[in-house]
Amino acid sequence: MIVIGGFVIGAIYGTLSARQRGGKAADMAQYAAGYGIALALLGLFLTLLISRLT
Repeated sequence: MIVIGGFVIGAIYGTLSARQRGGKAADMAQYAAGYGIALALLGLFLTLLISRLT
């Protein structure tokens, strides 16, 4: 669940970041994918860490 939440939050943040910089639709999609993947990966590591500690 953390991974999916991280991806969604990253995609929203990436879209807003690209929009603020004046990007077009393709730029927003690329930023959304990049930030989404980065935060999903961070969520994956967080999930693994939590499962190992409990």
